[in-house]
Amino acid sequence: MLFNSFQFLIFFPVVTLIYWLLPFKYRWIHLLIASCIFYMAFVPVYILILLFTIIIDYLAGIFIENAQGKKRKSFLAISIIANVGTLAFFKYYNFFTDNINALLHTLNISTHPLPLLNIILPIGLSFHTFQAMSYTIEVYRENQKAERHFGIYALYVMFYPQLVAGPIERPQNLLPQFHTPKVFDKYFFFDGLRQMLWGFFKKIVVADRLAIYVSAVYSHPGNYNYLNLLIATIFFAIQIYCDFSGYSDIAIGSAKCMGFKLMTNFNLPFASKSVTEFWRRWHISLSTWFSDYLFIPIITAFRGLGTASIALGLFITFFLSGLWHGAAWTFVIYGLIHGIAMIYEFYTRKGRKKFFSRIPQWLGNGFSKITVFIFVAFSWIFFRANNLTTALLIIRKIFAAGSVAGFQLTVTNLTTKMEFGTVSTIIAIVMAIIVFTTEKFLQADMSKLNKTPVFDIIFCGTILTFLICFGIFHNTSFIYFQF
Repeated sequence: MLFNSFQFLIFFPVVTLIYWLLPFKYRWIHLLIASCIFYMAFVPVYILILLFTIIIDYLAGIFIENAQGKKRKSFLAISIIANVGTLAFFKYYNFFTDNINALLHTLNISTHPLPLLNIILPIGLSFHTFQAMSYTIEVYRENQKAERHFGIYALYVMFYPQLVAGPIERPQNLLPQFHTPKVFDKYFFFDGLRQMLWGFFKKIVVADRLAIYVSAVYSHPGNYNYLNLLIATIFFAIQIYCDFSGYSDIAIGSAKCMGFKLMTNFNLPFASKSVTEFWRRWHISLSTWFSDYLFIPIITAFRGLGTASIALGLFITFFLSGLWHGAAWTFVIYGLIHGIAMIYEFYTRKGRKKFFSRIPQWLGNGFSKITVFIFVAFSWIFFRANNLTTALLIIRKIFAAGSVAGFQLTVTNLTTKMEFGTVSTIIAIVMAIIVFTTEKFLQADMSKLNKTPVFDIIFCGTILTFLICFGIFHNTSFIYFQF
Protein backbone atom coordinates (compact mmCIF):
# COMPACT_ATOMS: atom_id res chain seq x y z
CA MET A 1 0.00 0.00 0.00
CA LEU A 2 1.44 3.36 -0.97
CA PHE A 3 1.44 6.13 1.62
CA ASN A 4 0.30 8.55 -1.09
CA SER A 5 -2.76 6.51 -2.07
CA PHE A 6 -6.49 6.77 -1.37
CA GLN A 7 -6.34 3.39 0.39
CA PHE A 8 -3.85 4.72 2.94
CA LEU A 9 -6.05 7.77 3.48
CA ILE A 10 -8.64 5.32 4.85
CA PHE A 11 -6.22 2.76 6.32
CA PHE A 12 -4.23 5.12 8.56
CA PRO A 13 -7.02 6.78 10.58
CA VAL A 14 -8.94 3.50 10.97
CA VAL A 15 -5.88 1.57 12.17
CA THR A 16 -4.78 4.39 14.49
CA LEU A 17 -8.25 4.89 15.99
CA ILE A 18 -8.74 1.17 16.65
CA TYR A 19 -5.25 0.98 18.14
CA TRP A 20 -6.03 3.62 20.77
CA LEU A 21 -9.48 2.15 21.52
CA LEU A 22 -8.14 -1.36 22.15
CA PRO A 23 -6.77 -2.52 25.52
CA PHE A 24 -2.97 -2.74 25.51
CA LYS A 25 -2.86 -6.56 25.49
CA TYR A 26 -4.67 -6.69 22.12
CA ARG A 27 -2.81 -3.89 20.35
CA TRP A 28 0.08 -6.01 19.10
CA ILE A 29 -2.22 -8.38 17.21
CA HIS A 30 -4.16 -5.45 15.75
CA LEU A 31 -0.93 -3.89 14.46
CA LEU A 32 0.31 -7.22 13.12
CA ILE A 33 -2.92 -7.82 11.18
CA ALA A 34 -2.89 -4.24 9.90
CA SER A 35 0.76 -4.63 8.81
CA CYS A 36 -0.09 -7.84 6.94
CA ILE A 37 -2.95 -6.07 5.14
CA PHE A 38 -0.63 -3.16 4.32
CA TYR A 39 2.02 -5.45 2.83
CA MET A 40 -0.42 -7.73 1.01
CA ALA A 41 -1.84 -4.73 -0.84
CA PHE A 42 1.20 -5.06 -3.13
CA VAL A 43 1.65 -8.79 -3.99
CA PRO A 44 -0.25 -10.91 -1.42
CA VAL A 45 1.66 -14.17 -1.93
CA TYR A 46 4.99 -12.57 -1.03
CA ILE A 47 3.95 -12.39 2.60
CA LEU A 48 4.93 -16.08 2.69
CA ILE A 49 8.55 -15.04 2.12
CA LEU A 50 8.36 -12.77 5.12
CA LEU A 51 6.78 -15.55 7.16
CA PHE A 52 9.62 -17.92 6.22
CA THR A 53 12.38 -15.55 7.36
CA ILE A 54 10.41 -14.52 10.47
CA ILE A 55 10.15 -18.15 11.62
CA ILE A 56 13.85 -18.83 10.89
CA ASP A 57 15.06 -15.74 12.74
CA TYR A 58 12.67 -16.14 15.66
CA LEU A 59 13.94 -19.68 16.31
CA ALA A 60 17.55 -18.68 15.60
CA GLY A 61 17.38 -15.94 18.22
CA ILE A 62 16.24 -18.39 20.91
CA PHE A 63 18.76 -21.05 19.89
CA ILE A 64 21.61 -18.51 19.85
CA GLU A 65 20.73 -17.31 23.33
CA ASN A 66 20.52 -20.84 24.73
CA ALA A 67 23.59 -22.23 22.97
CA GLN A 68 27.24 -22.13 24.00
CA GLY A 69 30.52 -21.90 22.10
CA LYS A 70 30.57 -22.63 18.38
CA LYS A 71 26.90 -23.61 18.33
CA ARG A 72 25.95 -19.98 18.81
CA LYS A 73 27.90 -19.02 15.69
CA SER A 74 26.30 -21.91 13.75
CA PHE A 75 22.79 -20.72 14.55
CA LEU A 76 23.73 -17.18 13.59
CA ALA A 77 25.13 -18.48 10.30
CA ILE A 78 21.87 -20.32 9.56
CA SER A 79 19.92 -17.11 10.13
CA ILE A 80 22.24 -15.02 7.93
CA ILE A 81 22.29 -17.63 5.14
CA ALA A 82 18.49 -17.84 5.16
CA ASN A 83 18.13 -14.05 4.96
CA VAL A 84 20.93 -13.34 2.50
CA GLY A 85 19.97 -16.40 0.45
CA THR A 86 16.38 -15.22 0.11
CA LEU A 87 17.53 -11.72 -0.83
CA ALA A 88 20.12 -13.05 -3.28
CA PHE A 89 17.63 -15.33 -5.03
CA PHE A 90 14.93 -12.74 -5.61
CA LYS A 91 17.13 -9.70 -6.16
CA TYR A 92 20.38 -10.94 -7.65
CA TYR A 93 19.78 -14.30 -9.35
CA ASN A 94 19.06 -12.84 -12.79
CA PHE A 95 21.85 -10.25 -12.41
CA PHE A 96 24.53 -12.83 -11.66
CA THR A 97 23.14 -15.33 -14.17
CA ASP A 98 23.14 -12.73 -16.94
CA ASN A 99 26.73 -11.75 -16.17
CA ILE A 100 27.90 -15.39 -16.00
CA ASN A 101 26.30 -16.08 -19.39
CA ALA A 102 27.97 -12.99 -20.85
CA LEU A 103 31.36 -14.04 -19.42
CA LEU A 104 31.07 -17.56 -20.82
CA HIS A 105 30.15 -16.12 -24.22
CA THR A 106 33.12 -13.73 -24.11
CA LEU A 107 35.49 -16.62 -23.29
CA ASN A 108 33.99 -18.69 -26.13
CA ILE A 109 32.98 -21.42 -23.71
CA SER A 110 30.30 -23.46 -25.41
CA THR A 111 27.51 -24.31 -23.02
CA HIS A 112 23.80 -23.92 -22.60
CA PRO A 113 23.11 -20.47 -21.09
CA LEU A 114 21.87 -20.50 -17.54
CA PRO A 115 18.13 -19.81 -17.43
CA LEU A 116 16.74 -16.46 -16.31
CA LEU A 117 13.70 -16.44 -14.05
CA ASN A 118 10.59 -14.36 -14.46
CA ILE A 119 10.30 -13.25 -10.84
CA ILE A 120 9.29 -9.95 -9.26
CA LEU A 121 11.37 -8.55 -6.43
CA PRO A 122 9.27 -8.53 -3.25
CA ILE A 123 8.79 -4.92 -2.26
CA GLY A 124 11.04 -3.71 0.54
CA LEU A 125 12.90 -7.04 0.74
CA SER A 126 16.29 -5.39 1.31
CA PHE A 127 14.95 -3.34 4.20
CA HIS A 128 13.20 -5.99 6.26
CA THR A 129 16.01 -8.47 5.53
CA PHE A 130 18.53 -6.08 7.12
CA GLN A 131 16.22 -5.39 10.05
CA ALA A 132 15.80 -9.13 10.68
CA MET A 133 19.56 -9.69 10.45
CA SER A 134 20.24 -6.94 12.97
CA TYR A 135 18.08 -8.84 15.47
CA THR A 136 19.99 -12.13 15.34
CA ILE A 137 23.36 -10.34 15.26
CA GLU A 138 22.46 -8.31 18.34
CA VAL A 139 21.26 -11.45 20.15
CA TYR A 140 24.56 -13.14 19.22
CA ARG A 141 26.51 -10.15 20.56
CA GLU A 142 24.41 -10.35 23.75
CA ASN A 143 23.16 -6.80 23.27
CA GLN A 144 19.57 -8.01 22.97
CA LYS A 145 17.59 -10.74 24.70
CA ALA A 146 15.86 -13.21 22.37
CA GLU A 147 12.21 -12.32 21.90
CA ARG A 148 10.05 -15.19 23.17
CA HIS A 149 6.72 -13.76 21.98
CA PHE A 150 6.43 -14.87 18.35
CA GLY A 151 3.73 -12.30 17.54
CA ILE A 152 5.80 -9.41 18.93
CA TYR A 153 8.85 -10.54 16.98
CA ALA A 154 6.79 -10.81 13.78
CA LEU A 155 5.51 -7.28 14.43
CA TYR A 156 9.11 -6.07 14.86
CA VAL A 157 9.84 -7.21 11.30
CA MET A 158 6.47 -6.22 9.81
CA PHE A 159 5.57 -2.97 11.60
CA TYR A 160 3.81 -1.25 8.73
CA PRO A 161 5.14 2.35 9.00
CA GLN A 162 8.73 1.27 8.31
CA LEU A 163 8.18 -2.14 6.70
CA VAL A 164 8.81 -1.20 3.07
CA ALA A 165 11.58 1.43 3.13
CA GLY A 166 12.76 1.88 6.69
CA PRO A 167 14.08 3.34 8.85
CA ILE A 168 15.92 0.05 9.48
CA GLU A 169 15.34 -0.27 13.22
CA ARG A 170 17.52 -2.04 15.76
CA PRO A 171 15.78 -4.46 18.13
CA GLN A 172 16.96 -2.50 21.18
CA ASN A 173 14.90 0.48 20.07
CA LEU A 174 11.72 -1.07 18.68
CA LEU A 175 11.08 -4.35 20.53
CA PRO A 176 10.83 -2.79 24.03
CA GLN A 177 8.30 -0.29 22.69
CA PHE A 178 5.91 -3.11 21.75
CA HIS A 179 6.06 -4.36 25.34
CA THR A 180 5.49 -0.94 26.91
CA PRO A 181 1.90 0.31 27.37
CA LYS A 182 1.28 3.57 25.54
CA VAL A 183 -0.77 6.45 26.95
CA PHE A 184 -2.28 8.85 24.46
CA ASP A 185 -0.33 12.11 24.35
CA LYS A 186 -2.04 14.76 22.22
CA TYR A 187 1.18 16.72 21.68
CA PHE A 188 3.08 13.63 20.53
CA PHE A 189 0.10 12.67 18.36
CA PHE A 190 -0.08 16.08 16.66
CA ASP A 191 3.69 16.06 16.21
CA GLY A 192 3.21 12.85 14.26
CA LEU A 193 0.42 14.27 12.09
CA ARG A 194 2.49 17.37 11.38
CA GLN A 195 5.51 15.30 10.39
CA MET A 196 3.33 13.18 8.11
CA LEU A 197 1.93 16.32 6.47
CA TRP A 198 5.46 17.61 5.89
CA GLY A 199 6.45 14.26 4.38
CA PHE A 200 3.46 14.32 2.02
CA PHE A 201 4.41 17.85 0.98
CA LYS A 202 7.97 16.82 0.13
CA LYS A 203 6.80 13.75 -1.78
CA ILE A 204 3.68 14.92 -3.62
CA VAL A 205 4.46 18.58 -4.24
CA VAL A 206 8.24 18.60 -4.75
CA ALA A 207 9.51 15.09 -5.58
CA ASP A 208 6.64 13.99 -7.84
CA ARG A 209 6.57 17.34 -9.65
CA LEU A 210 10.32 17.20 -10.33
CA ALA A 211 9.92 13.56 -11.40
CA ILE A 212 7.96 14.73 -14.46
CA TYR A 213 11.01 16.55 -15.79
CA VAL A 214 13.61 14.03 -14.62
CA SER A 215 11.80 11.01 -16.08
CA ALA A 216 11.23 12.70 -19.42
CA VAL A 217 14.89 13.69 -19.85
CA TYR A 218 16.50 10.57 -18.40
CA SER A 219 14.26 8.24 -20.42
CA HIS A 220 15.56 9.69 -23.71
CA PRO A 221 18.83 11.53 -22.94
CA GLY A 222 19.92 11.43 -26.55
CA ASN A 223 17.04 13.75 -27.47
CA TYR A 224 18.03 16.50 -25.03
CA ASN A 225 20.62 19.24 -24.80
CA TYR A 226 23.39 19.11 -22.18
CA LEU A 227 21.64 21.89 -20.27
CA ASN A 228 18.47 19.80 -20.01
CA LEU A 229 20.54 16.90 -18.72
CA LEU A 230 22.35 19.09 -16.20
CA ILE A 231 19.08 20.52 -14.88
CA ALA A 232 17.53 17.03 -14.73
CA THR A 233 20.54 15.81 -12.73
CA ILE A 234 20.21 18.65 -10.21
CA PHE A 235 16.44 18.13 -10.08
CA PHE A 236 16.94 14.43 -9.38
CA ALA A 237 19.18 15.20 -6.41
CA ILE A 238 16.36 17.28 -4.94
CA GLN A 239 13.73 14.73 -6.02
CA ILE A 240 15.39 11.72 -4.39
CA TYR A 241 15.93 13.63 -1.15
CA CYS A 242 12.32 14.85 -0.96
CA ASP A 243 11.02 11.44 -2.04
CA PHE A 244 12.98 9.32 0.43
CA SER A 245 13.07 11.74 3.37
CA GLY A 246 9.38 12.38 2.70
CA TYR A 247 8.72 8.65 3.06
CA SER A 248 10.73 8.59 6.28
CA ASP A 249 8.76 11.54 7.66
CA ILE A 250 5.46 9.80 6.91
CA ALA A 251 6.75 6.55 8.44
CA ILE A 252 8.11 8.22 11.58
CA GLY A 253 5.03 10.43 11.89
CA SER A 254 2.50 7.60 11.51
CA ALA A 255 4.38 5.56 14.13
CA LYS A 256 4.48 8.59 16.41
CA CYS A 257 0.70 8.91 16.16
CA MET A 258 0.52 5.51 17.89
CA GLY A 259 3.11 6.42 20.51
CA PHE A 260 6.17 4.82 18.86
CA LYS A 261 9.49 6.59 18.31
CA LEU A 262 11.50 5.55 15.25
CA MET A 263 15.06 6.66 14.59
CA THR A 264 15.85 9.77 12.56
CA ASN A 265 16.80 8.76 9.02
CA PHE A 266 17.89 12.12 7.54
CA ASN A 267 19.66 15.08 9.11
CA LEU A 268 20.04 17.88 6.56
CA PRO A 269 22.39 15.92 4.26
CA PHE A 270 22.87 18.78 1.80
CA ALA A 271 24.47 20.80 4.59
CA SER A 272 27.39 18.32 4.59
CA LYS A 273 30.92 19.67 4.15
CA SER A 274 32.37 16.27 3.16
CA VAL A 275 31.21 13.00 1.66
CA THR A 276 31.98 11.33 4.99
CA GLU A 277 29.66 13.77 6.74
CA PHE A 278 27.05 13.24 4.03
CA TRP A 279 26.82 9.56 4.95
CA ARG A 280 26.35 10.47 8.60
CA ARG A 281 23.34 12.52 7.56
CA TRP A 282 21.85 10.55 4.63
CA HIS A 283 19.87 7.31 5.14
CA ILE A 284 21.29 7.11 8.65
CA SER A 285 19.66 3.77 9.48
CA LEU A 286 21.43 2.10 6.52
CA SER A 287 24.81 3.79 6.92
CA THR A 288 24.96 2.89 10.64
CA TRP A 289 23.87 -0.67 9.80
CA PHE A 290 26.77 -1.09 7.38
CA SER A 291 29.13 0.60 9.83
CA ASP A 292 28.21 -1.63 12.79
CA TYR A 293 27.85 -4.96 11.02
CA LEU A 294 30.34 -4.73 8.14
CA PHE A 295 32.82 -1.83 8.25
CA ILE A 296 33.88 -2.13 11.90
CA PRO A 297 34.23 -5.96 11.76
CA ILE A 298 36.38 -5.61 8.61
CA ILE A 299 38.79 -3.06 10.08
CA THR A 300 38.93 -5.11 13.29
CA ALA A 301 39.75 -8.30 11.38
CA PHE A 302 42.45 -6.54 9.30
CA ARG A 303 43.79 -4.18 11.98
CA GLY A 304 47.26 -5.56 11.35
CA LEU A 305 47.28 -3.63 8.04
CA GLY A 306 47.15 -0.31 9.86
CA THR A 307 45.36 2.50 8.04
CA ALA A 308 45.00 0.24 4.97
CA SER A 309 42.37 -1.70 6.91
CA ILE A 310 40.17 1.42 6.90
CA ALA A 311 40.59 1.86 3.14
CA LEU A 312 39.80 -1.81 2.62
CA GLY A 313 36.77 -1.56 4.90
CA LEU A 314 35.44 1.50 3.08
CA PHE A 315 35.96 -0.10 -0.33
CA ILE A 316 34.17 -3.36 0.56
CA THR A 317 31.40 -1.59 2.50
CA PHE A 318 30.52 0.79 -0.30
CA PHE A 319 30.83 -1.89 -2.96
CA LEU A 320 28.20 -3.92 -1.09
CA SER A 321 26.19 -0.81 -0.30
CA GLY A 322 25.97 -0.08 -4.01
CA LEU A 323 24.95 -3.66 -4.72
CA TRP A 324 22.35 -3.44 -1.92
CA HIS A 325 20.71 -0.58 -3.78
CA GLY A 326 20.17 -2.57 -6.93
CA ALA A 327 21.20 -5.53 -9.05
CA ALA A 328 22.96 -3.54 -11.77
CA TRP A 329 26.48 -2.31 -12.48
CA THR A 330 25.25 1.28 -12.28
CA PHE A 331 24.51 0.82 -8.57
CA VAL A 332 27.86 -0.89 -7.98
CA ILE A 333 29.66 2.05 -9.61
CA TYR A 334 27.54 4.46 -7.55
CA GLY A 335 28.70 2.74 -4.38
CA LEU A 336 32.34 2.57 -5.44
CA ILE A 337 32.42 6.28 -6.34
CA HIS A 338 31.39 7.11 -2.78
CA GLY A 339 33.80 4.56 -1.32
CA ILE A 340 36.75 5.99 -3.26
CA ALA A 341 35.76 9.53 -2.26
CA MET A 342 35.71 8.55 1.42
CA ILE A 343 39.09 6.83 1.11
CA TYR A 344 40.45 10.03 -0.43
CA GLU A 345 38.98 12.10 2.40
CA PHE A 346 40.47 9.75 4.98
CA TYR A 347 44.01 10.03 3.62
CA THR A 348 43.85 13.79 2.97
CA ARG A 349 42.00 14.87 6.12
CA LYS A 350 45.03 16.58 7.72
CA GLY A 351 46.02 18.44 4.56
CA ARG A 352 42.46 19.60 3.90
CA LYS A 353 42.06 20.77 7.49
CA LYS A 354 45.28 22.76 7.22
CA PHE A 355 44.19 24.29 3.90
CA PHE A 356 40.75 25.37 5.11
CA SER A 357 42.23 26.88 8.27
CA ARG A 358 43.96 29.47 6.06
CA ILE A 359 40.79 30.81 4.41
CA PRO A 360 37.67 32.46 5.90
CA GLN A 361 35.34 29.93 7.49
CA TRP A 362 32.29 31.08 5.55
CA LEU A 363 34.16 30.65 2.27
CA GLY A 364 35.51 27.22 3.20
CA ASN A 365 32.13 25.96 4.40
CA GLY A 366 30.33 27.31 1.35
CA PHE A 367 32.87 25.82 -1.05
CA SER A 368 32.75 22.45 0.75
CA LYS A 369 28.95 22.24 0.73
CA ILE A 370 28.70 23.14 -2.95
CA THR A 371 31.44 20.66 -3.85
CA VAL A 372 29.76 17.84 -1.92
CA PHE A 373 26.40 18.58 -3.53
CA ILE A 374 27.93 18.54 -7.02
CA PHE A 375 29.74 15.28 -6.28
CA VAL A 376 26.62 13.59 -4.87
CA ALA A 377 24.44 14.82 -7.75
CA PHE A 378 27.02 13.50 -10.24
CA SER A 379 27.11 10.09 -8.53
CA TRP A 380 23.32 9.89 -8.71
CA ILE A 381 23.55 9.88 -12.52
CA PHE A 382 24.53 6.21 -12.16
CA PHE A 383 21.76 5.73 -9.61
CA ARG A 384 19.05 7.17 -11.89
CA ALA A 385 20.15 6.09 -15.37
CA ASN A 386 18.48 2.98 -16.80
CA ASN A 387 21.83 1.34 -17.58
CA LEU A 388 25.55 1.98 -17.74
CA THR A 389 25.49 3.04 -21.41
CA THR A 390 22.84 5.67 -20.68
CA ALA A 391 24.76 6.97 -17.65
CA LEU A 392 27.94 7.40 -19.68
CA LEU A 393 26.00 9.11 -22.48
CA ILE A 394 24.54 11.62 -20.00
CA ILE A 395 27.95 12.34 -18.47
CA ARG A 396 29.57 12.72 -21.88
CA LYS A 397 26.90 15.16 -23.07
CA ILE A 398 27.02 17.23 -19.87
CA PHE A 399 30.80 17.62 -19.95
CA ALA A 400 30.84 18.25 -23.70
CA ALA A 401 28.53 21.22 -23.08
CA GLY A 402 28.33 23.27 -26.26
CA SER A 403 25.56 25.51 -27.57
CA VAL A 404 22.30 26.02 -25.66
CA ALA A 405 20.41 26.12 -28.96
CA GLY A 406 18.97 22.63 -28.43
CA PHE A 407 17.63 23.42 -24.96
CA GLN A 408 13.95 22.50 -24.59
CA LEU A 409 11.95 24.59 -22.17
CA THR A 410 8.99 22.20 -22.12
CA VAL A 411 9.25 18.42 -21.76
CA THR A 412 6.54 15.78 -21.65
CA ASN A 413 6.63 12.70 -19.44
CA LEU A 414 5.40 9.94 -21.73
CA THR A 415 4.30 7.81 -18.78
CA THR A 416 2.01 10.37 -17.15
CA LYS A 417 1.39 12.48 -20.29
CA MET A 418 2.15 15.54 -18.17
CA GLU A 419 4.06 18.56 -19.43
CA PHE A 420 6.73 20.35 -17.45
CA GLY A 421 7.12 23.92 -18.63
CA THR A 422 7.87 27.37 -17.24
CA VAL A 423 5.08 27.38 -14.64
CA SER A 424 5.98 23.91 -13.37
CA THR A 425 9.65 24.94 -13.15
CA ILE A 426 8.83 28.01 -11.07
CA ILE A 427 6.50 26.01 -8.78
CA ALA A 428 9.08 23.23 -8.31
CA ILE A 429 11.93 25.63 -7.53
CA VAL A 430 9.86 27.72 -5.09
CA MET A 431 8.58 24.58 -3.31
CA ALA A 432 12.13 23.17 -3.11
CA ILE A 433 13.35 26.42 -1.57
CA ILE A 434 10.56 26.18 1.00
CA VAL A 435 11.70 22.64 1.86
CA PHE A 436 15.34 23.54 2.42
CA THR A 437 14.65 26.77 4.31
CA THR A 438 12.04 25.18 6.57
CA GLU A 439 13.69 21.79 7.09
CA LYS A 440 16.33 23.02 9.53
CA PHE A 441 13.73 24.50 11.85
CA LEU A 442 11.54 21.39 11.73
CA GLN A 443 14.53 19.07 12.18
CA ALA A 444 15.60 20.96 15.29
CA ASP A 445 12.31 20.64 17.14
CA MET A 446 9.00 20.19 15.37
CA SER A 447 7.23 20.20 18.75
CA LYS A 448 7.93 23.95 19.05
CA LEU A 449 4.85 24.43 16.90
CA ASN A 450 2.75 23.01 19.76
CA LYS A 451 3.79 25.97 21.89
CA THR A 452 2.63 28.52 19.30
CA PRO A 453 -0.85 27.36 18.15
CA VAL A 454 -1.43 30.32 15.85
CA PHE A 455 1.83 29.72 13.99
CA ASP A 456 1.06 25.99 13.93
CA ILE A 457 -2.30 26.62 12.26
CA ILE A 458 -0.70 28.94 9.71
CA PHE A 459 2.08 26.45 9.00
CA CYS A 460 -0.19 23.42 8.58
CA GLY A 461 -2.78 25.42 6.63
CA THR A 462 -0.13 26.70 4.22
CA ILE A 463 1.38 23.24 3.65
CA LEU A 464 -2.10 21.74 3.15
CA THR A 465 -2.93 24.49 0.64
CA PHE A 466 0.26 23.78 -1.28
CA LEU A 467 -0.61 20.08 -1.28
CA ILE A 468 -4.05 20.68 -2.73
CA CYS A 469 -2.99 23.30 -5.27
CA PHE A 470 0.36 21.94 -6.46
CA GLY A 471 0.38 18.24 -5.57
CA ILE A 472 0.77 15.50 -8.19
CA PHE A 473 -1.82 12.89 -7.27
CA HIS A 474 -0.85 9.88 -9.38
CA ASN A 475 -0.06 7.34 -6.65
CA THR A 476 3.57 7.51 -7.76
CA SER A 477 5.68 4.88 -6.02
CA PHE A 478 8.53 5.94 -3.75
CA ILE A 479 11.99 5.60 -5.30
CA TYR A 480 13.34 3.31 -2.56
CA PHE A 481 10.44 0.85 -2.88
CA GLN A 482 12.42 -0.84 -5.66
CA PHE A 483 15.05 -1.92 -3.12
